[in-house]
Amino acid sequence: MNTDEILKNIKDKFNSDVVDVFKKTETRATITIKPESLLKIAEYVYKDLELRFIIATANHTKKGFEILYHFSKDNIGLIANLHVILPVEKPEIESLSNMFSATNWIEREMNELYGIVFLNHPDPGKLISEGNWAEGVYPYRREFK
Repeated sequence: MNTDEILKNIKDKFNSDVVDVFKKTETRATITIKPESLLKIAEYVYKDLELRFIIATANHTKKGFEILYHFSKDNIGLIANLHVILPVEKPEIESLSNMFSATNWIEREMNELYGIVFLNHPDPGKLISEGNWAEGVYPYRREFK
């Protein structure tokens, strides 16, 4: 299965949940999805399309809190990102930690640095902030004018 087939597969199966598909190169693609669809699309990408979860990254932009969940199809060199945008007022999303144990720490870090809440996370305790900054302070949040 090549990059175009993988992207078409996701778009066809989850049409109403896919906001945008951007193919940057033959080996780099970003699929923007509705946040409430993350669990089912991530499971499909992993189990049915056989992409390996790599890592997740977050950023605070003028649009809100953007999270990229990076997946790889190693045999064709594809890095496919599931991209969600969370509102600043209520940045919540289902945790992927029950599906991928590798997300456990990164979701905890995103919670402490940005204030993003990962619903149903199995171990939401502090990881890096204990004693480093005050409760309710999120050092990676930005002020936009």
